[in-house]
Amino acid sequence: MQLPPEAADSLAEDELAALDVEELLQVGSPTRIEVGPGAVRHLGECARELGGERLFLVTDTGLRKAGHEGRVRKFLEDSGFTHDSVAVFDDVTPNPTTEDVDRALDVAHAHRADLIIGLGGGSSMDCAKGVNFLLTNGGRIEDYWGVGKAEKPMLPMIAVPTTAGTGSEAQSFALIADASTHMKMACGDKKAACRVAILDPELTLTMPTAVTAATGIDAISHALETAVTTRRNQISGRFSFEAWSRLAAGFPRVIEDPSDIEGRQAMLYGAHLAGAAIENSMLGATHALANPLSAHYGMTHGVAIGLMLPHVIRFNQEAVGEIYSELLSEVGITEEGGEEAGDALARVVERMRAAAGLPSTLAECDIQDDILDQLANEAAEQWTGKFNPRPVTAATLRDLYLCASPRSNSC
Repeated sequence: MQLPPEAADSLAEDELAALDVEELLQVGSPTRIEVGPGAVRHLGECARELGGERLFLVTDTGLRKAGHEGRVRKFLEDSGFTHDSVAVFDDVTPNPTTEDVDRALDVAHAHRADLIIGLGGGSSMDCAKGVNFLLTNGGRIEDYWGVGKAEKPMLPMIAVPTTAGTGSEAQSFALIADASTHMKMACGDKKAACRVAILDPELTLTMPTAVTAATGIDAISHALETAVTTRRNQISGRFSFEAWSRLAAGFPRVIEDPSDIEGRQAMLYGAHLAGAAIENSMLGATHALANPLSAHYGMTHGVAIGLMLPHVIRFNQEAVGEIYSELLSEVGITEEGGEEAGDALARVVERMRAAAGLPSTLAECDIQDDILDQLANEAAEQWTGKFNPRPVTAATLRDLYLCASPRSNSC
């Protein structure tokens, strides 16, 4: 049985501590999960349970070409959903914009959809959630920028992630970029949370190595950032630590052997737990720094995260060094004599980044220091930075960008 999230408020700390992570998910998340190889075959059953009759599937071109869209439609047909009862929008772009949502919305409206399925990475799921806001509550995406601005009920949604990265299937937020500025708007409402998430590691086997690396580092950043934000709590902490444990073990395995299904499962479940941690906590300065890089240079989100995460960890050491030490212990690492935990943890991330072949400096991404002031000012406006455990300003964020410059000797 799925417990309502409010149940957490009635449980004492010792009662929460006694729950294993699966039980805690029932308390701390409104999303039921189906887990394991082949779990996507249950998609039609889940849609039936939620009362869906006219389904709207949101995905992208890559997944159509990889055959996942066709497989999902076949499983839906096996459950009695005819071709006419399923409408598809498969043209979501990376970092979806308001224009993506509007184009998808036209299809959903015409189909008279009563249930939404997001198939893909965070972009597909964010677009699907954006459609859900507008299909049920009207207006423009900008109207929902912030938290809790949807006044009417929203359609049930099922998430089928094909990457182990964003954990969007565990969150009630849609990240949609303004089509003109490309700056992301976070639109959150508990009514937007997915009713079911299907975590099938077989769907992640088709990810290119570069996507596995970038999305994996993003998931790792979610675990490490949520563990230390100013909004952290007992539930988010459990999710953060468990996610970190699974991701730290799974990431090297899938980088070395992309066909390792157990490693893929560890990554997918770890990313989901990290997403649940975001829902119960928040993110920090790493994401604030990454978003302007993506907006101005089209940099892949996970690549930008990998560049900035070690520097933010070292910056936060003086505020949350004890938690960093606990995170190291969680994966069996201890600091060397006299070494601060932040340095040790940053080096762990740097080794992961190097093993995955991700860049370590801005220059490797053809980014120079000539607009650092602009980047820093925009990063300071990102709401995730407001929850960083050590306060940040435009000046300190500029210094963190400089840390990622090969000419910097101060970091």
